[in-house]
Amino acid sequence: MDAITWIAEQRIREAAAEGAFDALPGCGRPLVLEDDSHVPPDLRMAYKVLRNAGCLPDEAAERKEAASLIELLAHCPDEQETLRHTRRLDVILARIEQRRGKAVSLPGNAYHAKLAERV
Repeated sequence: MDAITWIAEQRIREAAAEGAFDALPGCGRPLVLEDDSHVPPDLRMAYKVLRNAGCLPDEAAERKEAASLIELLAHCPDEQETLRHTRRLDVILARIEQRRGKAVSLPGNAYHAKLAERV
């Protein structure tokens, strides 16, 4: 063990003995571990930094917008507005499908399919 590591370990032990870690937020609760097994190991830290900064990949941002449009469509009383939101949703889903090369499955997408049949 090198000197810097030894000094750091000593300071951590002293702080723990003094109770510096006893009142931390989340103390006594289980850790929430994120499943990042689908991300290559060399990119995990970069993805975590971007996620913590609020930056989403294009597909994730589009999927989030599509989900909010589906929720909006479920409660939209106006036909013109429903049609406008449906068209926007179709564009977003087409972009995602083009990027992925396969059909997209979103929660609540059955509502969109029924709506598209009616329109």
